Amino acid sequence: MGRRVGIDQTDITRAAARIADSDGLDSATLTAVAGELGIRTPSLYNHVDGLAGMRRLLALRGSAVLLEDFGDAVSGRSGAAALRAIARSYRAFATAHPGLYASFLPAPEPGEDDVLYDAMAQPVHVVAGVLLEMGIPAGEAIHLIRALRSLLHGFLDLESKSGFGMPVDIDASFEAAIDLMISAANAVARNPEKG
Repeated sequence: MGRRVGIDQTDITRAAARIADSDGLDSATLTAVAGELGIRTPSLYNHVDGLAGMRRLLALRGSAVLLEDFGDAVSGRSGAAALRAIARSYRAFATAHPGLYASFLPAPEPGEDDVLYDAMAQPVHVVAGVLLEMGIPAGEAIHLIRALRSLLHGFLDLESKSGFGMPVDIDASFEAAIDLMISAANAVARNPEKG
């Protein structure tokens, strides 16, 4: 195997992301990434703290991509239109980057890895901003964010595993699910004490 000179964390992250997105997160092993880069596996340890370190790089990269996607999604939009655009953007990200998407779990807890925690919180802040703009009380926003993420994750999991067998338009079903979430958010905004 020919040796490559000048490998850095960016190269490692890109190679790992290519493998994870095409073959699944579990396929992005140190051996596979080293092979992709044309180096020996032990050389990776000069740049990453083992497999966990490489997965951390993937989660950081995924968070940055999702944050950029969310920023583009909400640009020029507000309220329900922004929330719908975020949901569509989330689905597009998870579909285009299933390996990066899978790297988000498990999520770090506060104090466990502050850099990763903060990076993963940035897309959440975009969603929170939209909900606050819609009139959702700050104390209720996290509950709606968790509900939205659960709805999206469940839908995406079923979609990726061919869990929707009926011959009905899946995109229409996705939009119906987002309609439900927007209705719930509007209801909480109208009656915050019942949220």
